[in-house]
Amino acid sequence: MSDSVNHPRTFEILTAEPVRRRRKPRDWSDDEKARIVAATLQPGANVSAVARSEGLDPSQLYGWRRKALASGVVAPLTEGTGAQKFARVETVSKGSVDIVIADMIVRVGGDFEPDHLVRVLRAVRKA
Repeated sequence: MSDSVNHPRTFEILTAEPVRRRRKPRDWSDDEKARIVAATLQPGANVSAVARSEGLDPSQLYGWRRKALASGVVAPLTEGTGAQKFARVETVSKGSVDIVIADMIVRVGGDFEPDHLVRVLRAVRKA
């Protein structure tokens, strides 16, 4: 008999986590995709955060964005065009709207001049 029988031996016990079941793929309608992609094109939007909030993998959302931009259906806002980076604003009700820019609030009533509002917002952004 060998002398190694009386020596201490080390055993390693391996444990494993159960494998997660793969989720069933979800069919997204074109309207849902358009809404989510539009949210990612807003100034300051974080694509990964939008994806997580919608239950998507960020790579899937980046793929949707890439296809939408390549098809010309949507276009990102650009800095160098000199065009306004504001949406067209028209009065539709008599209520008021609060616009928050950094630590400033611009309160706009129901009867306003859109061109004047653009000048005010530009001034606030420069301040």
